[in-house]
Amino acid sequence: MAEVGLTDNGKINERLRIFGNLALIGQFGLSLMMPVILCVLGCYLLVSHNITGAWVFIPGFILGLGASFMTAYKFYLYVSKTEGKQGGKKIRRKGVYFNRHI
Repeated sequence: MAEVGLTDNGKINERLRIFGNLALIGQFGLSLMMPVILCVLGCYLLVSHNITGAWVFIPGFILGLGASFMTAYKFYLYVSKTEGKQGGKKIRRKGVYFNRHI
């Protein structure tokens, strides 16, 4: 007899994987945008309080882009590690673990 309200575990796992990927994409977008926005905002505050000239926007923007590129590179390393691609081979992992000792 089937119980009312229970769904297939495969469908639930698929939905969780999709929502996890959507959250990862959203976090990646924010991680790319925020360094540039914060650097330009800091430059604006320096210029608006007459501490420096408007030239400070150029190095601020370049530093923000550099931080964004580092974020993209670290994200690439994270995805490569989780996909298990090392040397063209796919690593099959068994079970769920948070600390690998071997």
